[in-house]
Amino acid sequence: MTCTINFIPVWYNPFIMNNEFLPVSKQDMKDRGWDICDFVFVTGDAYVDHSSFGVAIISRVLESRGYKVGIISQPDVNNLQDFMKLGEPRLAFLVTSGNMDSMVNHYTAAKRKRTQDAYSPGGKTGCRPDRAVIVYCNKIREAFKHASILIGGIESSLRRFAHYDYWSDSVRRSVLFDSKADLLAYGMGESHIIEIADSLRNGIPLKDIIHVRGTCFKTSNLSGLGPHIMVPSFETIKDDKAEYARCFKMLSEQQDPYRGKVIVQPHGDSFLVQNPPDLPLTTEQMDTTYELPYTGTYHPMYESAGGIPALSEVKFSITSSRGCYGSCSFCALTFHQGRIISARSHDSVLREAKQMTLYKDFKGCIHDVGGPTANFTAPACKKQTMVGTCMDKSCLYPSVCKSIEPDHTDYLKVLRSLRNLEGVKKVFIRSGIRYDYALADKKSGFINEIAKYHVSGQLRVAPEHVSPKVLSYMKKPEMELFELFSNKFAMASKKAGKEQYVLPYFISSHPGSTLDDAVMLAEYLRDHHIHPEQVQDFYPTPGTAATAMYYTGLDPDTMEKVYVPKDGEKQMQRALLQYRDKRNAKAVRKALIMAGREDLIGFGGKALVTPESTNRQKDQSRKGKRNESDGKKK
Repeated sequence: MTCTINFIPVWYNPFIMNNEFLPVSKQDMKDRGWDICDFVFVTGDAYVDHSSFGVAIISRVLESRGYKVGIISQPDVNNLQDFMKLGEPRLAFLVTSGNMDSMVNHYTAAKRKRTQDAYSPGGKTGCRPDRAVIVYCNKIREAFKHASILIGGIESSLRRFAHYDYWSDSVRRSVLFDSKADLLAYGMGESHIIEIADSLRNGIPLKDIIHVRGTCFKTSNLSGLGPHIMVPSFETIKDDKAEYARCFKMLSEQQDPYRGKVIVQPHGDSFLVQNPPDLPLTTEQMDTTYELPYTGTYHPMYESAGGIPALSEVKFSITSSRGCYGSCSFCALTFHQGRIISARSHDSVLREAKQMTLYKDFKGCIHDVGGPTANFTAPACKKQTMVGTCMDKSCLYPSVCKSIEPDHTDYLKVLRSLRNLEGVKKVFIRSGIRYDYALADKKSGFINEIAKYHVSGQLRVAPEHVSPKVLSYMKKPEMELFELFSNKFAMASKKAGKEQYVLPYFISSHPGSTLDDAVMLAEYLRDHHIHPEQVQDFYPTPGTAATAMYYTGLDPDTMEKVYVPKDGEKQMQRALLQYRDKRNAKAVRKALIMAGREDLIGFGGKALVTPESTNRQKDQSRKGKRNESDGKKK
């Protein structure tokens, strides 16, 4: 995005920065000389003051404009006093479930309880409730009947419209109605939180702030609203799956900050209104956001519990960009961060790296430099910065758009500067890359350079599947491109004198995937000697096209029927991807029989699993030998 070089963001005020944790108790407030907070932030995560955590960013942005912000992290929902410990704020409560949707945080794709929560002290589970945003808002209302409440973060952002909820297998209302909050902020939030805060400070009640981009509000009267798009109501899409799919398509087409229109969705006698998305941050705004005075760690109150596991993954990583124009069907980034890339300047990234080298526990390794997709470092094309993204086509699917000029030169420059910094030994890329975009770059030497300097044994890439049909539903590139990239990376690694591998990620049971497709993927894994220890079973989450397919059985783009594996078949498709695991043998046999592929049950090199009777005989033989041995001992 074109930026004015000397632009200073509206929230920037270097004279009030405070490189300390924000108050978490009345004593902390007293130590700062505060009688009351302007905002109290209630979050489902532990308090980590690092720029990879949304609460840290928004609270520091508010602080930089002179607002007093307190933090209530993971309050006990059975103890009302936990919500009252900082008192009622002067302007509003801010509520988020944290860096993850609370239901995704709690449950696997098989709807089983997770055994660890990386965002809680010591990885302990049970520190936040299901549907945390709704529960927290209700408790705040119980404690402070007339308090103003603004909800935000990923859970609110992706549930801002009526949506399919996988865990209840039903369509739920917008979270703004169920939480009874006054306003919802969606997207990343730095710009509109200041506009909201300034409006509150000027005496405008939160429920009357209806003019801010990146927000949703409730109303019972549309008079004076101006031009808008009316989408099918909550009641309509709850009862009609075709209308749900059509509604999702309409919503998706308007999630662009330049051409997006105001959207209205009826909920009973009221209306949910979404204002257009906020504009992407400029480079100067990105620099300011990521150079606020974060302490860079978790609050010391968690030290005795062993700290916060999620921090270890990001503490020595640098966010250099945000946004993603990959538009994969199973990813909600388009609905949250948007398709237009915002990037930091090289100087800003280097300043953060220099600061990082001063940490006592820094060992010389920067773990990652990038964003949602590491090698997306600028808007896909010049048109995006003037009129927005295309409504009717993808930037990369079915092939790289001709308007894109693939070039990694700028990214490589910052990587070179980082690895030449005093105190830095290695700079790795862990956030994943788009291999189709990398292959389209014919001039920068990107693949050779990352193979030589920026990979630690394995490079993560995500082909996701091998079936052309499934890949089309995913909006992922053809498998031939993955194989071409793998070969080029192997040659580059050999040239660099390194033994390195591409580590592919795959998704099982994605909408459109039949048992035949799953068997095809299993055979590919067998033939290429790939033995995935982890497989991502498709997880229907709000805000994705794949979730709309899962619920409706329709492709929102074409309204054509889509095959959807569910229940037992989901388990079988997952088992096929890990057919070598003996615990999956029974499910693999069942899947192969159902697919008419008994030829893959046997003992040959092509077999995925041995016959069941043979295993029984072996088990009985072993059992008999054990009994015989025990008899001799006696």
